[in-house]
Amino acid sequence: MSSQTINVRILDKDYQVACPDEERRALIESAQILDERMRMIKNSGSVIGLERIAVMAALNLSHELLLAQSAEGSASFDASAIERMQEKIEAQLDQLSAS
Repeated sequence: MSSQTINVRILDKDYQVACPDEERRALIESAQILDERMRMIKNSGSVIGLERIAVMAALNLSHELLLAQSAEGSASFDASAIERMQEKIEAQLDQLSAS
């Protein structure tokens, strides 16, 4: 399985990611989706800081994945657990930014 380094741009920053040739398109599409989500969060003005924006985008995408899996019956979904996890992550980020 051959791999190559792909350059992706997310929130005006370039990243190099090693990727198998057959997953190149999926990686590029994933980076585009992540960039769009992070831009939406940044533009909302409710979250400041690249790390916080990235975490919120990841949580939102994970939440959507869980909903999709739950709709298919392949995973159990607990909205309150996601909310608790989000609160814990935000609290930790607050502590990090206060340091």
